[in-house]
Amino acid sequence: MKNKTTINEGSRFAGSFKQTLKGLVIGALILTGIQSPLQAQEVEYSRPSWYFGLAGGANFNFYDGSTYKLNDAFTPPVTFHKGSGIGLFLAPSIEYYKPDTRFGFILQAGLDSRKGDFDQQLTDCDCPADLATDLSYITVEPSLRFAPTKGNFYIYGGPRFAFNQNKEFVYQQAINPDYPNSVAPADVVSDFSDVEKTIISGQIGMGYDMQLSKTTSKTQLVLSPFVAFHPYFGQNPRSIETWNLTTIRAGAVLKIGSGKRITPEEVIVKIPEVGFVVNSPLNVPGDLRVTETFPLRNYIYFDENSTDISKRYVLLNKDQVKDFKEDQVEVFKPNTELPGRSKREMNVYYNILNILGDRMGKNPASTITLVGSSENGPVEGKVMATSVQKYLVDVFAINASRIAIEGRSKPKLAEEQIGGTRELVLLREGDRRVSVESSSPALLMEFQSGPDAPLKPVQINAVQVAPVTSYVTFKVDGADEAFSAWQMEITDENGVVQNFGPYTEEEVSIPGTTILGTKPEGDYKVKMIGTNKTGEIVTKESTAHIVAWTPSKIEEGLRFSIIYEFDDANAISMYNKYLSEVVAPKIPANAKVIIHGHTDVIGEEAYNQTLSDKRANDVKTTLENSVSKLGTAGVTFEVTGMGENESSAPFGNKLPEERAYNRTVIIDVVPQK
Repeated sequence: MKNKTTINEGSRFAGSFKQTLKGLVIGALILTGIQSPLQAQEVEYSRPSWYFGLAGGANFNFYDGSTYKLNDAFTPPVTFHKGSGIGLFLAPSIEYYKPDTRFGFILQAGLDSRKGDFDQQLTDCDCPADLATDLSYITVEPSLRFAPTKGNFYIYGGPRFAFNQNKEFVYQQAINPDYPNSVAPADVVSDFSDVEKTIISGQIGMGYDMQLSKTTSKTQLVLSPFVAFHPYFGQNPRSIETWNLTTIRAGAVLKIGSGKRITPEEVIVKIPEVGFVVNSPLNVPGDLRVTETFPLRNYIYFDENSTDISKRYVLLNKDQVKDFKEDQVEVFKPNTELPGRSKREMNVYYNILNILGDRMGKNPASTITLVGSSENGPVEGKVMATSVQKYLVDVFAINASRIAIEGRSKPKLAEEQIGGTRELVLLREGDRRVSVESSSPALLMEFQSGPDAPLKPVQINAVQVAPVTSYVTFKVDGADEAFSAWQMEITDENGVVQNFGPYTEEEVSIPGTTILGTKPEGDYKVKMIGTNKTGEIVTKESTAHIVAWTPSKIEEGLRFSIIYEFDDANAISMYNKYLSEVVAPKIPANAKVIIHGHTDVIGEEAYNQTLSDKRANDVKTTLENSVSKLGTAGVTFEVTGMGENESSAPFGNKLPEERAYNRTVIIDVVPQK
């Protein structure tokens, strides 16, 4: 009895495919190692257009149709139909593809194995019959390559010209298992007859280029995994019968090319235009006394991890209460160091508890609710509110029944919003506070109510300082893109040089007195010195005549402010009545109304600029309509949105109360002769 010999096509292929893959990997490592000394160089090279390499992969072959007559000398007792197998594909590869384009060309020519086993059949004697083939070709495959995104992913397709190299088959027939003593016929090893010498078919595939080399290497190495589909049409191996095959090919191409040295383009430095703007109001000697109506923000901010009233606030003892007057708060100053520009106003705010106690004492029917908010929960918030209540009761002798207290985790009008991820520290500082709420008109700003209603404003009398619009403005168009920083040398008529900067923004405003000193005016040479992104120096020179600002000789100017909650552009609705019935009637005929919008530094700069513009223009629209209805003639408006510009901000930005007051629109009413 002859035993059946089983030909294991999978194991035969596995060895050759593993060796091919191993060769590709080793080759990549060797070539990468060769490149390493080059990669240390600073010279950069372009990606090659021509690549030469080796493609290797597996052909997953699927048989269909009918195969009966194997050759003129042998026809088996059964017909074979379906089958499958794995064969080796190995071919040199030439590729042309210009970087950052879509189309290219690929040519591969080499060994293309279509070996496989047909499904086992039973003869009339119930004997298992097997048929295997080592069918293989030399294939030539030109393809059009297309990269849809001009990137590393590509698809390709084209004809396949295959020239037959091997047409051997092995036929085996085993014995009927029911007759174990039978003798199996000898294996038939021969060639198929009527095999097509040349086959023309098609193929389509896709791949992805993995760059193994840096651009500092002249020799560029690329590993490109691919998968391709070879459909059955045109792939009938024989001119007789109906045997056809379909193939799916998967593998990789290791390809190498030579890049061209990139010569850095000569960069022509564009010198930006520098615009110098000098704003100088009427130069008439005299003092302008300004009466400022300053809103009193109804929030008391608490330090982190403390439930005591912050030392920033002015706290009196009982003996000092009799001497306290809200129009003379400068007598009682806080311990906090304040910037000069905001010292007067913040001194008023830091006396908020004393102003509140004084007003409640003078208005015995008034009541308030203190709402404490803490990130640690409502219990701590209530303790914070109790600290304020205790001060008003102990120092100003306010009956505790007039002061209700509440505790919350977040204020009713919180700065930190659900889902927010940016600048949370600053937002939470603003939410750790005690809010003063009241329904007593004697305590509140005119026509205001609700949790965000400011307390009644305080009147401040002072000599006006130079407005921001009087500053000397230096503008460098395109500085954001052209320079990493720029500075200025300003030289007077006597050759004395002053240095200003460095700056990164395009526009800078400097008070005229900072440049002039005690001089009323002067001529200056201004040299802008910019440093571009590569460290090169760019200069631009100009001249400017600078005049010191002096206030107009008039009796009295007026200043009003309205304050906004965080990120609120629509608060104008709550101030409409105040602007129409309090501010507008105080604007005389022919007056100039200067309106400045400001924000704090939280958030995007561009967004804050837009926000301040909107707030300022809303105020202007309301006042413009109101003075028109009142019949006040000749009033002119000047509107500027300052955004978060810290050089022109009315207050600092380090403390939550400063940021709260920077969310403002300031209205200056300047009477004119």
